[in-house]
Amino acid sequence: MTDLISVVVPFFNEEDGIDNLFIEICAAFETIPNSVFEIICVNDGSHDLTLAKLLNHASGDPRIKVIDLSRNFGKEAALTAGLDHATGDAVIPFDADMQDPPNVIAQLVEKWREGYDVVIARRADRSSDSYVKRSTAALFYRAINAISDITIPENVGDFRLMSRATVDALKLLPENCRFMKGLFAWVGGRTAEIEYVRQPRNEGNSKFSGWRLWNLALEGITSFSTLPLRIWTYFGGITALFTFFYALFLIVRTTIHGVDVPGYASILTVVLFLGGVQLMGIGMLGEYLGRIYNEAKRRPSYIVRKVYFQKSLEHEAA
Repeated sequence: MTDLISVVVPFFNEEDGIDNLFIEICAAFETIPNSVFEIICVNDGSHDLTLAKLLNHASGDPRIKVIDLSRNFGKEAALTAGLDHATGDAVIPFDADMQDPPNVIAQLVEKWREGYDVVIARRADRSSDSYVKRSTAALFYRAINAISDITIPENVGDFRLMSRATVDALKLLPENCRFMKGLFAWVGGRTAEIEYVRQPRNEGNSKFSGWRLWNLALEGITSFSTLPLRIWTYFGGITALFTFFYALFLIVRTTIHGVDVPGYASILTVVLFLGGVQLMGIGMLGEYLGRIYNEAKRRPSYIVRKVYFQKSLEHEAA
C-alpha cells in the first residue's frame, strides 16, 4: 500500500531558498518506502520572485501545487490555506526557511505508520536561535500552559505530521483569529514525539519581528484562556475589600481624634494608581472584544487568487 504524504509550505519572500528546498524535500522522500508525496506551496502575497520560481518548479513536477493568495494574510492563514488544499493521507506543515531539516520527515512517517494520529517534532537544541528569542519563547510556553485549559508542547513549532482524520477535524474549526499551535493541541489525538536539532536559517531573514511575535503570543493567550479577564475581577474585589476596611478605619479615627486635613499627594497617588489599573482592565477587555468583533464579521481567513498545478500551467502556456 502506498501512502500519499502532503507537505504544506507557506512562502513569503523566500526566493533565495526555493531551489534548495525542493531538492532536499525530494531527496528526503526517496528514503521513505511505499510513499508518494505532494508539496502544497502557499504564496502569501510575496512581492519578490517567489511566485515565479514556484511556478517554474510546478511546471516541471506534477507533485507541486501552488496556491497564490490575493495578498499577505500572515503565516497562520497561509498554513490554513495549505491544510485546506492538502489531499494526503498524512499532512506535514513545513517552514520555507529550512531550519527544520527535511530528513526528519522519514522519522515522522515511521511513527505515524505505527498508528499515531499526530507526530510532533520537538526542538532538542535551539542554539541557532538568539538568546532573547529562546528566553521569550520559554517564558511564553510557561505562561500559556499555566493559564490555558490545554497543554501546548514546549519547543514545538508547526513542524509535525498529522493524519487525515486530524486535518479534517482542524478544518471544522471555524475561527478566523487562528493560533495554529493551540488548534493543533486542541484537536488532540494519539500523539508521539521525536526530537531533532533545529538548523540555522539558510537564506534570507526571518519575517517575524519582535512585535509580530508579541502579537502572536497575545493571540495564543486570548484564544485559549479567559484567565486574564478573571484576574481583573479578583483584583477589583481585593481592592474594593481593602477600600472598605480603610473607610472603616477612617471613620473610627475621625470619631476618636476629630477631622484631619488630608494630604493631596497621597490622594493624587491613589487616584492615578486606580485610574491606571482601570485602563489596564479596559485594555484587556478590548483585546477580547476586538477578537469577538473579528469573529462576528465571519470574513474568511484567506482569499485564493489562483491555484496552479502542472495541467493548468500547461494550459496557460498553450
